[in-house]
Amino acid sequence: MKKLSEMNHEELVAFQKDAEKRYNDFKALNLKLDMSRGKPAPAQLDISMSLLNALDNETLCSSNGTDYRNYGILDGIPEAKEMFAELLGVESDNIIVYGNASLAAMYDNISRAMTHGILGNKPWSKYDKVKFLCPVPGYDRHFAICEYFGIEMINIPMDSDGPDMDMVEKLVSEDETIKGIWCVPQYSNPSGISYSDEVVKRFAALKPKAEDFRIFWDNAYCIHHITDTPKLILNIFDECKKNGTEDMVYEFTSTSKISFPGAGVAVMAASKKNVDSIKSQLGISTIGFDKINQLRHVKFFKNAEGLKKHMDLHKEIIAPKFDVVIEELEKNVLPLDAASWHKAEGGYFISFNAMNGCAKRIVSLCKEAGVVLTGAGATYPYGKDPDDSNIRIAPTYPTVDELRKAMELFCICVQLASVEKCLSK
Repeated sequence: MKKLSEMNHEELVAFQKDAEKRYNDFKALNLKLDMSRGKPAPAQLDISMSLLNALDNETLCSSNGTDYRNYGILDGIPEAKEMFAELLGVESDNIIVYGNASLAAMYDNISRAMTHGILGNKPWSKYDKVKFLCPVPGYDRHFAICEYFGIEMINIPMDSDGPDMDMVEKLVSEDETIKGIWCVPQYSNPSGISYSDEVVKRFAALKPKAEDFRIFWDNAYCIHHITDTPKLILNIFDECKKNGTEDMVYEFTSTSKISFPGAGVAVMAASKKNVDSIKSQLGISTIGFDKINQLRHVKFFKNAEGLKKHMDLHKEIIAPKFDVVIEELEKNVLPLDAASWHKAEGGYFISFNAMNGCAKRIVSLCKEAGVVLTGAGATYPYGKDPDDSNIRIAPTYPTVDELRKAMELFCICVQLASVEKCLSK
């Protein structure tokens, strides 16, 4: 297979006709497969089913006699705080255990910042405009929160080791209305990039003009490895302590893709000053989250090491799926020299960069043939990819056989959209 750039007009036309025939053959199969979200497969959910019985014959009280079936304990039961503190490398006093969704915790903190401010600073809603930095491509639900509250989003390009820190440092040091940045530091959504040591250290050393600037450190994939030798990121709080910037970070994680997405446990880590302030406000909206579910998770996983061992079971299920995606791309797209992608070592996604102006066409072709992908543009604020290039591939939910078939179709759609683009020039 030649590179598209090396084909003459006749060869491009012949390639287009062949791709169209193969595409129409796939349409005749009447595929119906939804790969629009990063959902665990049923086989992944099955390995956590014993969690539902983890409290059989167990006391539902703490060591001091607190009954977990009743009201109380706003910031999480001690056993859960200890387990997640160990996982994130902080003290138990730095942990708040929420309900099942870390996204809700992120939303909650931005909502309170808008209405009541952070640590005595002016509420964000009192400014004419507040802004957030958004590494791109990024997570659409982060962007949706900002858009909902009318927060202006500024694109920050992603390098191979994390966000463009020269740009981040310059912007936050100059503009008091920049109040935060979204970060997925381990296996970024969707690029799969893990932040380098230098990037983490530069985040910890930021000198923002806004006293209430916060790094929303969404560490959703902190133990979601698909290799035996994963690249681990530095502990941001350890680095912040060296700079006296512990108040600058809100860290989030959850068991959503460890146990059950609909019935997991979400966690926030922050400085003691931040935790105390958040608890004083959180206590207005809730008397406490689901303590029985927190205890269930502790009894099932036991500790941070138990969480990591459980992720090895997930790795056995999903690593072959990531391999399928890369194999199909390398076989059917790489020779054309018409796209690029990052071979992730963990997380839930593969970020695919088509020729400029082709992403919407590829997603549309796939949908027409029965495979639904994340919408083109979703990985950028306001749904606007300036290059119409990035597509988030979510390989975890289909079976291996379904995924291979879907990727065969995806590659045909990439070939077709790319050759159409070349002929249009």
